[in-house]
Amino acid sequence: MNPGINVVGAYVDDQDEALAFYVGKLGFRVHTDVRNGPYRWLTVQHPEQPSFQLGLFTPGPPIHDEATARTLLAMVAKGAMPPLVLHVPDCRDSHARLKAAGVEFTQEPIERYGSVDAGFRDPAGNGWKMIQAPRDTA
Repeated sequence: MNPGINVVGAYVDDQDEALAFYVGKLGFRVHTDVRNGPYRWLTVQHPEQPSFQLGLFTPGPPIHDEATARTLLAMVAKGAMPPLVLHVPDCRDSHARLKAAGVEFTQEPIERYGSVDAGFRDPAGNGWKMIQAPRDTA
């Protein structure tokens, strides 16, 4: 058993659209895609992090009532949820590659605090920061 956090979820309004984005544009792969009636458990993982899954979940039953689900989706669409962070070895190169794949960026790569970062959103509105760690200057 691998102790620690295994799945972290992000709310999406359309799981098929989210799947196409995360797999087709970001290069994640499907880990689990199962249904139980209308409920769908959909997780993806970064190819270099096989022990961690990102859940792409639609708010609603059995976890939320309809009013709560609508509120959550409205907050996601406004970009009000906490950002997700993707570490990359070269932010400018990753930015160019993802932009060519159709990812819409909210912030071009910028150098600050010794690192380089850029911002984008998924189709549901979840904000992402893509960060290149500071290079070792020693």
